[in-house]
Amino acid sequence: MIRQFTENDMDAVLDIWLGASLQAHDFAAPSFWESHVITMRTVYIPASETYVYAEGAVLSGFYSLCGNILAALFVAPEHQRRGVGKALLAHAVARRTILTVLVYKENRAACQFYLAHGFRITSEQVDTHTGHPEYVMTTGG
Repeated sequence: MIRQFTENDMDAVLDIWLGASLQAHDFAAPSFWESHVITMRTVYIPASETYVYAEGAVLSGFYSLCGNILAALFVAPEHQRRGVGKALLAHAVARRTILTVLVYKENRAACQFYLAHGFRITSEQVDTHTGHPEYVMTTGG
């Protein structure tokens, strides 16, 4: 079931974010992701419209929107390839006419995921935080 994030979800959301980030973005140093947990807790998540995928009391994924930007979509590694990401993405797309996501070029699985679900690459840039290239991908409109 997908529902709106509550403050009680924060620790689980951060655990999912860090675990999935370390797995999917192994081209960046683990210390980079670990150093951003506090900022995620105090700035990014509170500023976003966030939804979680809950299976009973267990959270298996989440996404965050900032306007028309899909700022985050993460599924716990142990819950991947079970339709959670697809369900979260469909939920997000249903809430926006146009949706844009930034995806690291080196994260081939995520690039393929978004392409398979109707996103198209509209440009390429370098992430100023990591120095790694990323695609700007958009759907709708």
